[in-house]
Amino acid sequence: MLRQVTAIRYVTPLREGGSLPGVVEADDLGTYVAKFSGAGQGGHPFEYAVIRLVPRVERGEQINVGVLLYCQQRDFLAARTHLDADRVRALAPDVDLPAVAAVLDSLDRTCSGDGPATRMRLGERFRWLAAPRSTMIQAGPVHTGLAVDPAAELDRLMVALVR
Repeated sequence: MLRQVTAIRYVTPLREGGSLPGVVEADDLGTYVAKFSGAGQGGHPFEYAVIRLVPRVERGEQINVGVLLYCQQRDFLAARTHLDADRVRALAPDVDLPAVAAVLDSLDRTCSGDGPATRMRLGERFRWLAAPRSTMIQAGPVHTGLAVDPAAELDRLMVALVR
């Protein structure tokens, strides 16, 4: 009997055509070749980045604290965050947790268009939030995928990558 896995990230197409074959990453972290029917019309392309807390930038140690997801076709941009105080204290007991929580809260406000972000389009906001930084709160590399419901995908990524 074949094992069933769920594709979580579309890595690359193998060739163009109606059947849309490509390489995908699955929920078991394996890489598979998949053949999609219907010309890939089952989902909308999206981009996401994991938000990381790097308490001491010079050491490079990090804790995943959120996910930022952008789907242009659905006009969707949102961030979900979760700050596990015990994990942070285990890595860096002197971190100012209220200050970190305030920065994480500002990610959500920026996604919503508060403050200077009001003048930015969703894609611009995503690029600005996902840009490399040398601060305590950093976005990891941008990844792509396909999703029918970007909000549900964001929740799924939070469980898989942060919690």
